[in-house]
Amino acid sequence: MKATRCQVIGCGSYLPETVVTNDELAQRVDTTDAWIVQRTGIRRRHIAADGERTSDLALAAGRKALAMAGVRGEDLDLIVLATTTPDQTFPATAVRVQSALGMRHGAAFDVQAVCSGFVYALSVADALMRTGQGKTALVIGAETFSRLLDWQDRSTCVLFGDGAGAVVLRAEAVDRLDADVRGLLSTHLHSDGRWHDHLYVDGGASSTGTIGHVRMNGREVFKHAVVNLAAVVDEALAANGLSPEDIDWLVPHQANRRIIDATAKKLGLSADRVVATVEDHANTSAASIPLALCAAVDDGRIRPGHLVLMEAMGGGFTWGSALLRW
Repeated sequence: MKATRCQVIGCGSYLPETVVTNDELAQRVDTTDAWIVQRTGIRRRHIAADGERTSDLALAAGRKALAMAGVRGEDLDLIVLATTTPDQTFPATAVRVQSALGMRHGAAFDVQAVCSGFVYALSVADALMRTGQGKTALVIGAETFSRLLDWQDRSTCVLFGDGAGAVVLRAEAVDRLDADVRGLLSTHLHSDGRWHDHLYVDGGASSTGTIGHVRMNGREVFKHAVVNLAAVVDEALAANGLSPEDIDWLVPHQANRRIIDATAKKLGLSADRVVATVEDHANTSAASIPLALCAAVDDGRIRPGHLVLMEAMGGGFTWGSALLRW
């Protein structure tokens, strides 16, 4: 009897044209390039233009992913869009993308898990397609996170940027579900609301009636991130009978270079097996993993047959991992 495995057949990314360097930020807040680089590894970030919406970024990345996959928008069965910065409170930003792509059937909806959003969205799309809810899906992580920043708070405004990344998933019949068969091997999701107050936005429709700004206890986030990310990576490997030596590429959430390095060290992975774009992109929340993934595909690092492990942690706390045979 045939089984179903969802394979990535295309990826695409989009970054806004405006680039803001650390030196430029230092003209606005009490900080320096050296201070930011030492603590985060970030040197620059992309910022969406006035009037440029999350759906615009998502659509640009989605169209590139569809072009690589050779898939038309009208042939999609599912769009799952991970974002913390939707165009509107409702409807879902995904339906704007659906309309622009000419998709007239199936379903399009948003997923909100902050920086873990893309892993969550992958998991949802994979589960739906494996139960027969469609053949082809577009999974997007897109953020205009700069709209949530307090530009007078140097502890947060230096950390984030805007962007979008997307992948096209195709459900394929396979003879077996071994780890060497191409596609999404497994996803692993977690959350723990006890730590809500360490990373959150101090606004919302049912609380303040305002958008609010990002607030963060950086020390606590760092501590939990290193432990949780290493654990969820181990979980993914154990579920598939694999070890860290089997990983070709770790594609982590691009929050902070120190978190990335600490997680890789816990796994015994050398730096040349880790995809890091945080220097140029900063933290783009749900967009960071697909942006990094596409960067490594575009430059030829990730090739067919490679084992790719993605992991992220975000506000909530939420965290998760996804293991993919490219």
